[in-house]
Amino acid sequence: MSSTFKARRRSARRIDDVTNLHHYRVEFFYTIIDMQLQELNNRFSETSTELLLCMSCLNPSNSFSAYNKEKLIRLAELYSDDFSIVELVALEHQLSTYILDMRTSEEFSSLESIADLAKQFVKVKKDIVYPLVHRLLVLALTLPVATATVERAFSAMKIVKHRLRSKMGDDWLNDCLVLFIEKEIFDLVPNEVVIQHYQKMQNRMQGL
Repeated sequence: MSSTFKARRRSARRIDDVTNLHHYRVEFFYTIIDMQLQELNNRFSETSTELLLCMSCLNPSNSFSAYNKEKLIRLAELYSDDFSIVELVALEHQLSTYILDMRTSEEFSSLESIADLAKQFVKVKKDIVYPLVHRLLVLALTLPVATATVERAFSAMKIVKHRLRSKMGDDWLNDCLVLFIEKEIFDLVPNEVVIQHYQKMQNRMQGL
């Protein structure tokens, strides 16, 4: 890779003493990294990126090397409905004690994910000792699921309520959305059960 790069065709610019390593790093590696960064910037807003960075500070791998107290407090500030001003002050003190406790405890030395940390936290009753930190853990585990569920619901709405169904009522739309979004669950319900339930309904439509 340290040898001089030889272009297959002549360029308008003459480049001397360019190594293969330099060429592939600039022309390919950096270009791909720039493309990936652009895709991430298009996918995630500034607020979403900040949330992800803050949540990553709870990662217990490598002896909690990603820990950052200021970012965790910032995460709590972003969700002011879940943390009062008094609790934010208390959280700052809890975090200082929490990280010392985690890094010196054998029970938390080999954890690899936030989910593992949350399980161990409850198992050894640390959720009682650090209730506000536990609330942060619950928040970090809930947010990705809640966000994905909302995005999935909006995507489903475009499919279920299209132009031919533009006059669909709210109740009927809600029922259709639940069936579409949770179809893995409804696939487990036998058709016979649905038929029996429909037959027992008092006010069912005669035309169906």
